[in-house]
Amino acid sequence: MLTALAVIGLAVSLDLLVGEPPTPAHPVAWFGRLVGALDRDWSESERGQRLAGVGIAALAPLVAAVVAAGVVFAATAVHPMVGGVVAAVVLFLTISIRSLLELTQTVVAATDGDLADARTQVRGLVGRDASTLSAAELRSAAVESAAENLADGLVAALLPFAVLAPISLPAAAAVAAWVKGVNTLDSMLGYPSKPVGTASARLDDLVMYLPARISAAAIAIAAVDPAALVSARAWSRVPPSPNSGWPMATIACALASRLEKPDVYTLNPDADLPTLADGERAVSLVGRAAGVSIVIAAVLVALVSTGLGLESSMLAEVFLP
Repeated sequence: MLTALAVIGLAVSLDLLVGEPPTPAHPVAWFGRLVGALDRDWSESERGQRLAGVGIAALAPLVAAVVAAGVVFAATAVHPMVGGVVAAVVLFLTISIRSLLELTQTVVAATDGDLADARTQVRGLVGRDASTLSAAELRSAAVESAAENLADGLVAALLPFAVLAPISLPAAAAVAAWVKGVNTLDSMLGYPSKPVGTASARLDDLVMYLPARISAAAIAIAAVDPAALVSARAWSRVPPSPNSGWPMATIACALASRLEKPDVYTLNPDADLPTLADGERAVSLVGRAAGVSIVIAAVLVALVSTGLGLESSMLAEVFLP
């Protein structure tokens, strides 16, 4: 248990201290180049493209998982402590909270005067056309992204890692890398205009089902507002994604603000769009929700470790004189 907690603590510390590594040195960017090479015409028919996409969705994330597990296994063979450090680095590379919060804060602050800069910076958070967005709409986009990426950028990789870390660090590293691979596939290929990405999008929907809802609960806990999670049910299925609506609607209710993607969805429609103060509160709230998520991960480590200890004790009573 202590080893698993130390590994998670080191990974989170690296994220808070370092943030995102430079793109040329980031393994996720390397994986992105692999996905880019796979994004091609495999067939002349749409059905053929979809079938090729099934193979990509099934195999590409496994590449990331096998590499991560292999690196941690080899490091552990050198020394268990080395294995723990490498596992922490793998987890660090699959999560991102500092960079998310910093960019969200930058966009929110820029809406208080420099809209041109805000429209440029928000491109790092959302893919929508920001050229005509007002200051309040830019803040809405930033808040939506911060809430959604709490699930994608932290919870989705952290919690399965926490479950497997007391059992096997190579397996924990593998599942974190696999989840990040699935997320990356969806972000690059999961568009209606890309039949080759249909399977990747569906797989991401399945993988993110629990993380999105746990993230919504973490936001409600961080806001000390359980009612926000209950109220969010009314708008959780409004966005096209079956998952992203949960954390976005929950933060909208917790802030008592309307979040809106023009011509696509509106969450908490009876409220006003976020003010500057609401945007600043959102950054703080997502940061606290990240802390709640880390506590949840620690609890999972403790529960799994306790279960393993009880199982070992029962086996010892049965087989040892």
